[in-house]
Amino acid sequence: MEIRQNHSLLEHNTFGIRAQADWLVSFHGLEDLSLLARDEYFQECRCLTIGEGSNLLFLANFHGVILHSEIQTIERMCEDEEHVYFLVGSGVRWNDFVSLASKEGLGGIENLAFIPGEVGAAAIQNIGAYGMEICERIVAVHTFHRRTGEQRIFSRDECAYAYRHSIFKEPEYADYIVTHVHLRLDKNPTLRLDYADLRERITSQYKTPTPDDVRREVISIRESKLPNPKVVGNAGSFFMNPVVDASVFEALQRSYPNMPHYPLADGRVKVPAGWLIDTCGLKGYRMGHAGVYEKQALVLINADGEATGQDIARLAEHIQSEVMQRFSIAIEPEVRYIV
Repeated sequence: MEIRQNHSLLEHNTFGIRAQADWLVSFHGLEDLSLLARDEYFQECRCLTIGEGSNLLFLANFHGVILHSEIQTIERMCEDEEHVYFLVGSGVRWNDFVSLASKEGLGGIENLAFIPGEVGAAAIQNIGAYGMEICERIVAVHTFHRRTGEQRIFSRDECAYAYRHSIFKEPEYADYIVTHVHLRLDKNPTLRLDYADLRERITSQYKTPTPDDVRREVISIRESKLPNPKVVGNAGSFFMNPVVDASVFEALQRSYPNMPHYPLADGRVKVPAGWLIDTCGLKGYRMGHAGVYEKQALVLINADGEATGQDIARLAEHIQSEVMQRFSIAIEPEVRYIV
């Protein structure tokens, strides 16, 4: 376990915000967490568990303890005729695990390649891309309660997964620290090519595509659209795609017949937030040190490396206002604001 006081969070958030934490604690396993659970000072502190900070926006210095998992284990638990089951440490980089699985020909997460962050945070956030979400592959989530020391395994159903949501994002479950994620992958996968840009790339280049072919094409697409956070501070997609009633969509479609959309099983329709923002003329828009990425309107950037969290939040508020004024649709941040 490593404990650092008054530690900069610059390297722990992909926006590159110059915030600071009272304490940064890196834990390597249950023994470290058990020690922390018995520490009275730690019990009294405000606490936040982070991965790579790829979905966080620090609006100020963090007064409390930042916890970061260094659990790097990948255990191949068992397999049957159709599946292979893994127990993956919460500190494993998500993209590393996708690469490992896809190169073995195992399917089910290849569309989620190149999403920044770590496995624990991916399970909390229920990351998704190109018609796939991590919750479809989660069997269970292993946790440690930072106050009671309880080790609890949440089944997939208990995690209450929804679009970019899990039970761990609810205040009453904030003290559960994810230590491992139990995942199920397919030996004979059916590739999911619902999105036109991905489908076109795959069908035009591969006669018998594999999960690793899909992974590499997803990376290529994401690299062409998204800025490297090591060069330009960003958190990837900033807003969630709004879901509207069919009647709302039909009214919009009369004004915008070419509006991209994705029908859902319940009759509602998902509308790309990036398209809404772009149609408002905000792609490439700058507000002081913060901006909208010129290649992808869904991405907000720390344009010159000097933006504060408040700068990014003000830009986001302006975008929300413009979208609401034009479309009467509310878009909500996918990124979590930390105050």
